Amino acid sequence: MNSTNQDWQASGQASGQASGQADWQQGALVEVTVTDLTDRGEGVGRVGERVVFVPDTVPGDRAWVRLLRVKANYGDGKLHELIEASPHRCRPHCIVADKCGGCQWQHIDAAYQRQAKQNLVIQALQRIGGIAEPPVDPVLTEAIDGSPLASLGYRNKASYPLSISAQGQVQAGYYQKGSHSLINLNRCPVQDDRLNPLLAEIKQDIQQQGWSIYNEARHTGLLRHLCIRIGRRTGEQLLTLVSTSEKLPGIKAQAETWLQRYPQLVGVCLNLNSSRTNVIFGPETRCLAGLPYLKEKYAGLELHLKADTFFQIHTEAAEALLPIIRRELNLQGHELLVDAYCGIGTFTLPLASQVQLAIGIEWQSAAVEQAEKNAQLNQVSNVKFYQGKVETLLPELQLNPDVVLLDPPRKGCDRAVIETLLKTQPERIVYVSCKPSTLARDLKTLCTGGYQLIRVQPADFFPQTSHVESVAFLQRSTGSN
Repeated sequence: MNSTNQDWQASGQASGQASGQADWQQGALVEVTVTDLTDRGEGVGRVGERVVFVPDTVPGDRAWVRLLRVKANYGDGKLHELIEASPHRCRPHCIVADKCGGCQWQHIDAAYQRQAKQNLVIQALQRIGGIAEPPVDPVLTEAIDGSPLASLGYRNKASYPLSISAQGQVQAGYYQKGSHSLINLNRCPVQDDRLNPLLAEIKQDIQQQGWSIYNEARHTGLLRHLCIRIGRRTGEQLLTLVSTSEKLPGIKAQAETWLQRYPQLVGVCLNLNSSRTNVIFGPETRCLAGLPYLKEKYAGLELHLKADTFFQIHTEAAEALLPIIRRELNLQGHELLVDAYCGIGTFTLPLASQVQLAIGIEWQSAAVEQAEKNAQLNQVSNVKFYQGKVETLLPELQLNPDVVLLDPPRKGCDRAVIETLLKTQPERIVYVSCKPSTLARDLKTLCTGGYQLIRVQPADFFPQTSHVESVAFLQRSTGSN
């Protein structure tokens, strides 16, 4: 069973305090058998009746755990020494996996990761959604061509914070778990292998140019992030530096040098972000050399992706959901489809060929502009895109759709969106979710308002992490208006 930390904390409170006080204090070394995983990716065990959360562990591990923080009924620990390893434990593919905060589950074999993610969805639907026997399929494992979906080398985009080491060397990587201390990387096993040369070599060029590196604490310096993305099908690459200012001496000449050095690099961009924030991209992106976008092939379409365009990290996994959506909907060509939170039309454009009209709603104006350009590029004429908040536009447009596709952010749908759906009662709803708990919350409301949950298909968009994507299919119940 995979539950949230809050659920396990409640479990500890309900179980009482059977273990002795001597074992339950900060710094104590305790023996723990790990029995579960939380939705944050931590292993769960008990000391007496108290719950302990231990990162870097797997169900089946028996280990010595150092208690780092203790409350009355639960605590946080750190793996000190394995006594007996779980059969689901494997050797991480990254030499800094135990330090880097980019992945949580490299020490867990891929098959068990998928099983755990299916359980995350099931438990959320039972616990939060109130669905006793949720119809959740096993996690999707095959691409549309039948090949296995990759669990390594799958990421088509990476944004690396930059820093300066104690020796004055430019570093790029991910922050250490629970800190803002950077783990320097020259390669990353979860990103597309073709991007590794850029990660290793661009740092050296930044060092030689002498450009200053941003200091988050002091809000000084220039370069903040190194961002690289690739078209998985085309191989085209796009490099973007994020800076507080455009005043980088020699930047355009260096950009031209990068284009000549890397044959697959089609563009070099500079994004300006001078705000004191942890948001990566600022509002303005300038193309320094080449093109401001790369081309990607996706679901039979050609898409143009800019530096800050939102596009699913795992191209093949996202694409593999489309045949499932098509089969489940069995579209006949006369339907009105509304794609809420449509982004650049990742689902709108591929599904448009099977409906009379597809309408996309998206808050970000740049995404709407990109969606419209991609529609023109692929000669998809039966689509309309509207810019604005879904909770505002969906009721304002006064549509009567046959199918509504929801793909909200992690916080789930705004209450006004759910209320509009319950009022208009489209025949079918497809809910694409990146967080099981908010999916379960929204499904509970929809299922008590006239809808039946037909099927849920989880998909592993982020292997080596505890994140799980899923798509839920709902049908308007017989007799509902």
